[in-house]
Amino acid sequence: MKVLLKNDVPKIGKKGELLEVKEGYARNFLIPNGLAVEATGGTMKQYEEDKKAHERRKAKEKEDAQALAAKIKGTTLTLRHKAGEEGRLFGSITSAEVAEALHQKGFQIDKKQIILDEPIRLVGSHDVKIKLHTEVTAPLRVEVAKL
Repeated sequence: MKVLLKNDVPKIGKKGELLEVKEGYARNFLIPNGLAVEATGGTMKQYEEDKKAHERRKAKEKEDAQALAAKIKGTTLTLRHKAGEEGRLFGSITSAEVAEALHQKGFQIDKKQIILDEPIRLVGSHDVKIKLHTEVTAPLRVEVAKL
């Protein structure tokens, strides 16, 4: 019997795969547990339409992320913090502070999207990466100045 998997099934296959399984396994386990549906003409057509819609949605998200990355690329943030004589900050600048500064400039970026190798602890210029999409990363320059 041919079935179309609705979810990942260990040792059987991944979501969206078309498989040939024994009829008893399909009728007694896969279909009643909502893991698969019988692969008829209507379900295959619906699956193909859903797959195309999902691909269009992913392409739109990537395109939006690339447009936002182009805007962010030319942006420089200037943050002021208390610092000692050698230029070491009292405390550090975290991704939350960078996200707040971006929010004030009109960008809706979550702190989880900001990639800092380590917190910024020195006065000067620092490069920060912002992950906007799985395939799109935008560079951002953060200038840290003494208060």
